[in-house]
Amino acid sequence: MRLLLVSGSTRARSTNQAALATIAALAPQGAEAHLYTGLAELPAFNPDDDHEPLPAPVVALRAAIDAADAVVICTPEYAGTLPGSFKNLLDWTVGSTVLTDKPVAWVNVAAPGRGGGALGTLTTVLGYVTARVVEAACLTLPIGREDIGDDSLVVEPARRAALARVWAAFG
Repeated sequence: MRLLLVSGSTRARSTNQAALATIAALAPQGAEAHLYTGLAELPAFNPDDDHEPLPAPVVALRAAIDAADAVVICTPEYAGTLPGSFKNLLDWTVGSTVLTDKPVAWVNVAAPGRGGGALGTLTTVLGYVTARVVEAACLTLPIGREDIGDDSLVVEPARRAALARVWAAFG
């Protein structure tokens, strides 16, 4: 199993990034995880540019998705919806079939009562591109900065255990 882990946050030490880095660190033997780090390099989506030759960061994004068996997304909510940079990433997937029937899960690390707007928009886009959402791998797990160690990984045992179960859900 090869997971592509995509954070919707451009912050270096975000709780979203920590959750995904922890999932990567907890990969079972024989599995691997790739943390996508090109979010900030993607050009603004323009349908006129969605043809060959594609910008190099878009080629890299689509290749990373294509090479993965499944994708796990963890994104913050900004102004009640997805951050613009992450919506831009999703827009670059619409003109291709790279997410069509691809197993996808989301992890929401927002505080209780938060993150619903981002999750609603994400669900809409994933439906539009006909990604296959694996509900058993989706997780709402509030993670605070106090749950993250100096190594930028989640250290709180119950939260680490919950993040490890994402792997099992993909079987």
